[in-house]
Amino acid sequence: MRANVWLRCLREAPEAESRLVVFPHAGGAASYFFPLSRALSPKVEVFAVQYPGRQDRRREKTFEEVVPLAERLVEQLRPVDDHRPVVYFGHSLGATVAFEVARRLEAEGNGPRALIASARCAPSAHRSHEIHLLDDAGIVAELRKLSGTADRLLDDEELLETLMPAIRGDYKAAETYSYTPGPPLNCPVFGFYGDDDVRVGEEDLLGWKAHTVGGFELHGLPGGHFYPSENPTRTAEEIEARVGSVM
Repeated sequence: MRANVWLRCLREAPEAESRLVVFPHAGGAASYFFPLSRALSPKVEVFAVQYPGRQDRRREKTFEEVVPLAERLVEQLRPVDDHRPVVYFGHSLGATVAFEVARRLEAEGNGPRALIASARCAPSAHRSHEIHLLDDAGIVAELRKLSGTADRLLDDEELLETLMPAIRGDYKAAETYSYTPGPPLNCPVFGFYGDDDVRVGEEDLLGWKAHTVGGFELHGLPGGHFYPSENPTRTAEEIEARVGSVM
């Protein structure tokens, strides 16, 4: 695993005991996880996935389907240089992407040590709010409701115009995803959710239990849908506890 156009090393720690790979939400970028990476201890080296269509990849076409995106990421996430254990943390859309990557790499014998599925219903319990079919104003209203995007960005019409294709494309990927039945994961799955999330709650996360034979745990954290940025220190503590439990 090396930093490149797909993977950004947010916390370089050559002597770290483990690696955490974080997968962003719809419309999100690798930089969203900077506060969380700073809150983690040096025992964990942090890589963030950078999807096409945003920030320095803004000129690239956004993936509008989860599976093709996951298949491209498999190429990037195959272990190449050492045998440090890897844990995936996928937030919202990122949880589904991480799951599809994990099941493919497990089939090759290179799966993660654990998957933390954050603020996302189980793959087999998928549902759509058809947000990607709304006009730009409707999508902006949804973003404001979830409080995951700074108001200064949503109020900047010129900037928002450049961001909207990636946001809409990500929502389309999330909402048109169709689970293909297959073997459950061998690694444990930890379900994380925000206590005040208006979209995803405890019941939604419970469905992940059916997608692993490695054990399942559910953990509620203070905050809404974007609790990782609201409470990075608490989130980091919970992540490290889960990482430590599978080492």
